[in-house]
Amino acid sequence: MHMMHDLYLALRRLQRASEIHAKRLGRKSGLTPIQLLIMHGIQARGESTLGDLARSVSVSQATLSTIVDRLERRGLLERIRSQSDKRKVHLALTEEGSAAIQAEPALLPAEFLGRYGQLPDWEQLMLLASLQRVAGLLEEGQQGVVELFDEPLAVVGNRS
Repeated sequence: MHMMHDLYLALRRLQRASEIHAKRLGRKSGLTPIQLLIMHGIQARGESTLGDLARSVSVSQATLSTIVDRLERRGLLERIRSQSDKRKVHLALTEEGSAAIQAEPALLPAEFLGRYGQLPDWEQLMLLASLQRVAGLLEEGQQGVVELFDEPLAVVGNRS
């Protein structure tokens, strides 16, 4: 029982730290971490379809569509109909969107990134793998990704 308590407490501490950073990020930039993650995903992939992007940032297409609508209204990204397949719509950053993510702070707090970056590579990889495993265990057996928030706070991704 004690280990379950400790596990929940550790997860709660991660959630709280993520929420605090999300609020700071929102006050500074007006963007949420998931909005920034989506914009970074589009930048990294070039033009991307809604389905591909939803899978890569681990949100449902419905949630992604809502977030994309907000970002499009702000002029940060645009939908572009595919020339080869008119049924497909690609997402691309506008100049304003590219400038916004260049000017924004990191998705994770700089202090954390500094401390994390000082860890040996094997430890960074071990922590990343552990977090991905925990996320997988929490998601296992769920129909799609269950979202606890309208806009999830953060997703652990591949190390660059």
